[in-house]
Amino acid sequence: MSHGKQFTLYSHYGGPNGWKVAHVLDELKLTYETVYLKFDKQEQKGPEFTKLNPNGRIPALVDHHNNDFVIWESDAIILYVADKYDKEKRISAANEAEKYQIIQWLFFQASGQGPYYGQFFWFFKYHPEKFPSAIDRYKDEILRIFGVLENVLSKQQWLVGNKMTIADLSFVVWNFAAVGAIKDYKGEFDLEKEFPRMAAWHAKLEALPSVKKAIDARTALVKQQ
Repeated sequence: MSHGKQFTLYSHYGGPNGWKVAHVLDELKLTYETVYLKFDKQEQKGPEFTKLNPNGRIPALVDHHNNDFVIWESDAIILYVADKYDKEKRISAANEAEKYQIIQWLFFQASGQGPYYGQFFWFFKYHPEKFPSAIDRYKDEILRIFGVLENVLSKQQWLVGNKMTIADLSFVVWNFAAVGAIKDYKGEFDLEKEFPRMAAWHAKLEALPSVKKAIDARTALVKQQ
């Protein structure tokens, strides 16, 4: 079976994790087609998708240039893509030490940023009952993680080495969503005032054509729903 694009990305129009993968694919100028699963129809739990990802969560990526190799979990996907296709090491490690530092940040993103931010969104926006203690707990975790990033970025321009890598790209879409949600919750939130180094780093990432493309596409898709 022939494919016009190198990859098929299974994603969701609103879910941040699929867009993380899109950032990396676009940054490396790799061609892909996105299939947006309909969560209201539970397509992510259906047999067609769980053949690809038994966990029934987005994203999953199929590499048609590698015998239709399938990989899921967003940070595992971007590690795979960078390792295999970033031949010039534009956004991946230049040496072994940097490789493990990138993996360190991807673990932190996957175990800290994503789950805490996701729980905040759930309890603040979607849970049928309001639990202020839960909302405040996860709001405080968002601010704590902002603080971790602020501390590191006060000493260096990027998370690893002296260039942007997939470690930086893994954070941007969740931070983009979180800043807006914190503003909605608190009524007022000045990221540049409270976390100036993190805000400057985030602004540089948002300005990248690869990231801007995804943000614009996501915004348009959300408006269509």
